[in-house]
Amino acid sequence: MTRLTPARLSGLDGLRAVAVLLVVVYHLFPVLPAGFLGVDVFFVISGFLITTLLVREHDEHGRVGLLEFWRRRARRLLPAIGVVVLVCASLAWMVGGDVLVGLGGQLAGAATFAYNWLAVAAGSSYFGGGAFDSSAPELLRNLWSLAVEEQFYLLWPLLLPLVLRLRRGRVIVAVALAAASAVAALLLAGGDVTRVYYGTDTHAFGLLLGVALAFARPSERSRGVPAVVGGLAIAGVAALAVVTPGRGAETFPGLLVAASVLTVVSIAAAVRPGSPLGRILDVAPLRWIGERSFGIYLWHWPLVVLLTVATTRTSPDVAVPVEVALATLAFTVVAAELSYRFLEQPVRRRGFRATLRGVGRAFRGGPTRRLGATTAVAAGILVVVGTTAAVADAPRMASSEAVVSDGQAALAAGAGASDHATLPGAALRSGDPLLRPECPSAHLADEDGICTPPDGRPAPPAPARVPGARVTAVGDSVMLASAGGLLDRMPGVDIDAKVSRSMSTGVRIIDDLAARGELRDYVVVGLGTNGSISSDELARLEKDVGPRRTLILVTAHAPRDWIPGVNDELETFAHQTPGVAIADWSAAISRHEDLLAGDGIHPGATGGTLYADTVADAIDSVENSRAELQYRLKLAQWAVRDTFPAPR
Repeated sequence: MTRLTPARLSGLDGLRAVAVLLVVVYHLFPVLPAGFLGVDVFFVISGFLITTLLVREHDEHGRVGLLEFWRRRARRLLPAIGVVVLVCASLAWMVGGDVLVGLGGQLAGAATFAYNWLAVAAGSSYFGGGAFDSSAPELLRNLWSLAVEEQFYLLWPLLLPLVLRLRRGRVIVAVALAAASAVAALLLAGGDVTRVYYGTDTHAFGLLLGVALAFARPSERSRGVPAVVGGLAIAGVAALAVVTPGRGAETFPGLLVAASVLTVVSIAAAVRPGSPLGRILDVAPLRWIGERSFGIYLWHWPLVVLLTVATTRTSPDVAVPVEVALATLAFTVVAAELSYRFLEQPVRRRGFRATLRGVGRAFRGGPTRRLGATTAVAAGILVVVGTTAAVADAPRMASSEAVVSDGQAALAAGAGASDHATLPGAALRSGDPLLRPECPSAHLADEDGICTPPDGRPAPPAPARVPGARVTAVGDSVMLASAGGLLDRMPGVDIDAKVSRSMSTGVRIIDDLAARGELRDYVVVGLGTNGSISSDELARLEKDVGPRRTLILVTAHAPRDWIPGVNDELETFAHQTPGVAIADWSAAISRHEDLLAGDGIHPGATGGTLYADTVADAIDSVENSRAELQYRLKLAQWAVRDTFPAPR
């Protein structure tokens, strides 16, 4: 005889706890490179639980009450989401700046449960790979997964009655749909990772595997997956979370599918009647976390964004200081508990209208109840006003994007001018004599530019400023943001700078310029912000530049873990290689980080001037050192002639 499904399925709260802990640790602490797999655990649980409830309703009543199902979903989800969105948007308004970028679109995505598709359309990156993600983090990014689930909740109850018409093969249909989703992800693998990860079509396999498990009805079977196997499956999910993910099909969808399959096994083992695994997962701490997992998931990401931006001016995509992570964890637990106890549970039990009537009755109650109701209503009004102000004050683009855009405009304006051809030295090439300030009228300058008084004793050379017409500059977005300053300091400089450019790309550009004979006397390379570099790449640069030119390497400055290694590599190479010098941008800007945009990387107008001065001073230093050497040589020659005059 078929047993009825128990009202509460054992182990699911514990599995929710495992899922949310994986995600939270992934975002707060750098110990789980693939902790985002916790979302796939959630997906499988959701697909399984929702389908189990719908099938139970169909078995008992012969139909599925769609409106009642959607009403229950609204009671479960909307209160928690609403309070998180309003409170965190208001806090973002108080923090201000780059954290407000794109907030209006994020709110639209939250309100329509289409966050995942709006984010894909806007070119957002879940994995922080966007050029400006470090300064304009998405406050509500974690809502993408809720959008996927809500789209599932909307469509699946409409399709379920058709599948239930099948007396056999329901599991096969669900598995086939899951396989189709995984295949869709495979077909898009290698392209935009966020599109594969966010897409409902390419990330529904976890939900559908949960559906397949629900059709198998493991909670009604006395025999099934052993508890030990289920425990090993949970351990397998945790082990996968430690794996360093790639950006290809091995991860998207490979790793995600593997985690989903292991979750199916663990659920099947946990919900079986009398399962020891279910009892273990139902221990009080895990059950407490699991019951509040929805709130914990909702609160943790906006809070870590706000705290990280407020304290470090960068996104948690870059790094989360330990103290910020611990503070976020504490605030998340408190906020999730308050939301669960005073908002989610009351609305879930009584509904929206009954809850509102209860607030109205509180105004007619005693002083304590009136104070509580007044405080709640006032807080609600404040967060609505704060959210409205946040959207109104949101900048059109991140500060880093704005300064780079200004640099692009300056570069375009410089290219549209006459290349400063009327400036002294504009037509000079490497074989031409050096440019120097004119000597006093009583002096004569020799072919090396050394001023010589009438008595023949060489005078010290005046400081030189190398014109831009003798400088080639290749760099990344930091150089691009500084283009205006470079053109002002060195008019006529040839700048080739682009967002997200790596050193390997820069090497190819220098190769091409060298092959075409278009490198100038001084070759400035400002790369290293976007990744590590190698001595082989630097050696190729030095070979292309050649012995008749000077290579100027600009140190990098960014809140990235590879930057110290990049700068050590640059300085070591310059120290060991003749004809190579350092422009120490890192040291120059470290004392003036207030001149950088919100990402702590890209300089504004004044910072761009400092960048230009750092580069130009390094070039002038090389030029003046050579002039000083020439001067000392001439002086020694004069001293010999003066001491030992030639016989008459």
